[in-house]
Amino acid sequence: MSGSVLTNKNNCVNVEQEYNFTVDGRFEKNRRIAIYSVQQQDQLRNKGFGEKINDIFFVESYEALFLLYNNRLNLNHKNKLLDFSELAQILLRTDESIFTKFLIYRDLRTRGYIAKEGFGFGLDFRVYERGEYLKKPAKYVVFGINEGLNLRTKDLKENIISIENMGKEGIIAVIERRGEIIYYKINRKRFEQNSKLICLV
Repeated sequence: MSGSVLTNKNNCVNVEQEYNFTVDGRFEKNRRIAIYSVQQQDQLRNKGFGEKINDIFFVESYEALFLLYNNRLNLNHKNKLLDFSELAQILLRTDESIFTKFLIYRDLRTRGYIAKEGFGFGLDFRVYERGEYLKKPAKYVVFGINEGLNLRTKDLKENIISIENMGKEGIIAVIERRGEIIYYKINRKRFEQNSKLICLV
């Protein structure tokens, strides 16, 4: 693995300027967050948030947490507005990894990258180079690993091979115990073909 590959936080986005809008959402029975205002849908879409599914515009749960965290979402649930902590607690009941997803997503967005749902490699995101969202395919696949987690080299290598076969660069986001995230570019040449365990400590 090489050192950190994504631009460091000295070049962070000013959230107040970048997301100068507030949207109204509704927490639905299926635990999805819907946005019904067409104007607000356009605002979100232009910034790389959400997608339309069966004629309804939804934002992902980690996107909603990001918007709530930055006071950009009024989220209604049973005629009550949910705050960040309340939504996180609800989501944790069915998705133990939601806070890890949020941490990676928040860090990527703060660095100016557009991140969308991944390809099923675990905690992964498709990540677009700056200015390339909706113009070019995602350049990276970033997937998260919590510090101290044991994983098999063989499994990790198979994921990297699949990512490279898609023409994308694989990057591991290591979430340290204090919540800091370090990014490492990885490729198949770095891995031996065995099932030894790697421990990220």
